Amino acid sequence: MRPHRSAAAICLLVAGCAVGPDFQRPAAPDVSAYRPAGSERAPVPIAGADAQRFVAGTDVPAQWWRLFRSPPLDALVARALAANPDLDAARAALRVAQESAAAQRGAFWPQVSASVQPMRQMIAAGLASPLNSGASLYSLHTAQVDVAYTADVFGGNRRAVESLDAQAEFQRFELEAARLTIVANVVAAAIQEASLRGQIAAAESMAKMQQEMLNIAHRQLELGAIAEAGVVAQEAALAQTRAALPPLRKQLAQTRDLLVALTGGFPDKEPAETFDLERLELPNELPLSLPSKLVERRPDVRAAEAQAHAAAAQVGVAFAARLPQFSIDAGVGSVASHLGDLFKTGGGFWSVAGAVVQPIFDGGALTHRQAAAEAAYDQALAQYRATVVAAFQNVADTLHALDQDAEELDATGAALDAATRSLAIARRQVELGDISRLALLNAEQTYQQALIGQVQTRASRYADTAALFQALGGGWWLQENEAPR
Repeated sequence: MRPHRSAAAICLLVAGCAVGPDFQRPAAPDVSAYRPAGSERAPVPIAGADAQRFVAGTDVPAQWWRLFRSPPLDALVARALAANPDLDAARAALRVAQESAAAQRGAFWPQVSASVQPMRQMIAAGLASPLNSGASLYSLHTAQVDVAYTADVFGGNRRAVESLDAQAEFQRFELEAARLTIVANVVAAAIQEASLRGQIAAAESMAKMQQEMLNIAHRQLELGAIAEAGVVAQEAALAQTRAALPPLRKQLAQTRDLLVALTGGFPDKEPAETFDLERLELPNELPLSLPSKLVERRPDVRAAEAQAHAAAAQVGVAFAARLPQFSIDAGVGSVASHLGDLFKTGGGFWSVAGAVVQPIFDGGALTHRQAAAEAAYDQALAQYRATVVAAFQNVADTLHALDQDAEELDATGAALDAATRSLAIARRQVELGDISRLALLNAEQTYQQALIGQVQTRASRYADTAALFQALGGGWWLQENEAPR
């Protein structure tokens, strides 16, 4: 026998090499940026706040929501992490996977069982008694220990354990993904509530001013100073503003319900925390991890990787099922007609048996199962690549959104500044008697409309900032090392 064949035989029969592919972690994509060159610029400054800027190569903090400097938000997130039922389900799924892998490891060891079998039997009188006593009625007591062992020569069980370990890893990252999603949803809902409260307050002020303008228009109509068309136009404007309020209030109520559900509660008790944009601080620095690190830090990508690993191991399981199975069974015990004589000399017995089973014909079932496992592995790898592509798209989309938010904030900020100056001028003119009260109300209405636009754009900037933290993985890998702040 040639040396390399001897080594192969020793590997199979002694060490037990595992058949099937050895999973190799996919290499990170050769990508140096999230967007085309020259487009990764810092956001523009925001009125009333410091400028936001990207900090390349930095990690997202594990407790990234604390960057918004809102104790009510911190309290809601803490309750959600402690009481959300989806997180409890994910934790239980992880325990199931871990225990399943531990159970499969039991196949590495011999299976030992003990039994005691008392028996009372009567046989036909015309037959000789097995005990040579001539009696047709007798008792038999048997005590036995059995040992069974199946050698994992080709690594089928090792591949099964490897697959289940990978499934446990998948569930671990599913738990991290669920945790990140729940935190992001709480933050997004809080920002949405703050935005809706700001919009409702501005719309209510606008409706109040439009009602006053309508009252003035009615008086002017009575005096013949304006035509009826002017009054009708003002009535339409007021009705339009009032019509916008119920949908905003509905959204606010539903957002509050969402916050309750995310914290594991019921809608009969809404949270005591309320939110407005003035009590949320926009983070000044935006972490931007290296593209090569994204596949390590996105829990959905790591979960997809674990699924590919599990599928690769299943190919080995299917392959090993087509190869010979080596097993050994042994038993030792004692038998006696009286229980007191069970372990006396002369009643002992033992047996040892080995078996080698090689599947020969099964209608192609095992071959097709291996082919199916290989196809499942190809599918898992393709799904992994799709998850990676989607992860990079998610980050790029968020960066584009932040850029557009910055430009929109610049525009709405300019509009609000102009409306503020116009309102200040109108108020001075009213004091001097240069313009009518109606002109002042028009200036105030313009200001409130600009304010609503500013509120919406600020909320979008806050939400997209939170979305960036989520898109970059949420900092789960730092949880054990980062102390609460």
